[in-house]
Amino acid sequence: MNDSRVAARYVKSLLGLAVERGALEQVHADMQLFTTTVTKSRELLLMLRSPIVRHEIKRKVLHQIFTGKVHELTFAIINILTQKNREPLLPSIAREFHEAYNEYKGIGKAEVITTLAMDATLRAEIDRMARELSQKKTVELHEKVDPELIGGFILNVGDQQIDASIKSKLKTLKVKFNENPYVKQF
Repeated sequence: MNDSRVAARYVKSLLGLAVERGALEQVHADMQLFTTTVTKSRELLLMLRSPIVRHEIKRKVLHQIFTGKVHELTFAIINILTQKNREPLLPSIAREFHEAYNEYKGIGKAEVITTLAMDATLRAEIDRMARELSQKKTVELHEKVDPELIGGFILNVGDQQIDASIKSKLKTLKVKFNENPYVKQF
C-alpha cells in the first residue's frame, strides 16, 4: 500500500476522533505546528525519514519537541506512528490533515499570482472572486509574487483559472501578429 493511502487512513481516523472529542481546532493547529516545524528544520525531516535512526530515538526527539505544546490526540497519533515504525508518514499526515480539515469545514482553496504584494483592498476583491468561483463561504487564499507577469494577476480556483496578466495578453497579441500575413515577421 502506498504512503499516501496509508496517511489518508490515519488522517480520516484522526479527523473523526478530533470531531468526536471536540478537539478539531486544536488538532488542526497542532498539525499546522508540526508542518511548520518540519518545514523549518530539515534535520528533523531527514531524521524522521532515516532508516538508520532508531525509532526510540525518533520518539524521544518528537516528545521533547512537542510535549506540552499539542493536544493528547495529536500526541497519541505521534506515539502510534512511532510504535509502528511509520514516522516518515508524519509530514504527509500533517499536510493531508489540513486538506481534510478544509474539506470538512467547507473551506475552498485558491492561489493568486501577482506582480507585487497585494494591499488589503485588492486582497478582499480577489477573495470575493475566489469565493464566488468556488461557491464556498470561506477560501484559503495563497499568494505568490511573480514580477514576470508585468502586471495584472492569475487566479486559480480548483480547475478554473482567470488569467488577467499583461504577460498573457502580450502573448495573445504576439500570436495574432504572427498569424497576420501583412505583418513582417521578425
